[in-house]
Amino acid sequence: MSAGTIDDVRRARRILCFGATGSGKSTMAALLGERLGLPVVLVDELCWEPGWVQPPRDELDRRILPVLDGEAYVIDSVYRFHNAAALERVDAIVGLDYPRATSLARLVRRTARRIRTRELVCNGNRESLRIALSSDSILWWHFRSWRSKRERLRQWHADASAPPVLLLARPRHADALLAQLEG
Repeated sequence: MSAGTIDDVRRARRILCFGATGSGKSTMAALLGERLGLPVVLVDELCWEPGWVQPPRDELDRRILPVLDGEAYVIDSVYRFHNAAALERVDAIVGLDYPRATSLARLVRRTARRIRTRELVCNGNRESLRIALSSDSILWWHFRSWRSKRERLRQWHADASAPPVLLLARPRHADALLAQLEG
């Protein structure tokens, strides 16, 4: 089994945070990077152009694969087509394996805040009520992808050939990990 430990995370130079949309991957990546002294890579910054335009796959490869080849980082996710490349390169995976209700509630609160405050998200993009209610919205994406992301995370955890996967089942487990890394 590829069950990870806090020591696996502490020793890692290349960490992948993974979980459902809205689970808090970017926040976790930032906090891990701060505590471990590692640079943080936010995938959405690389994968979304202004106007919520996603570049073609070959351009995404040109942006993501060199990051995964880097010496040290905490990356806040990878898209499905970069999973294999990430697994070949990362030293540890921190999996936010939260119940759907937890990640969905976080996502709804975050989306509502971003709409209300007109917060810039990535590369000058903003969320809007129109976007949030569209068939391409991040809220709908959560419903379409939650199960497959959870299954993928658990498969990695069970795969002896995968990097160590530290599964965190509740936000309080993430808080405990961060507290232990601080000490």
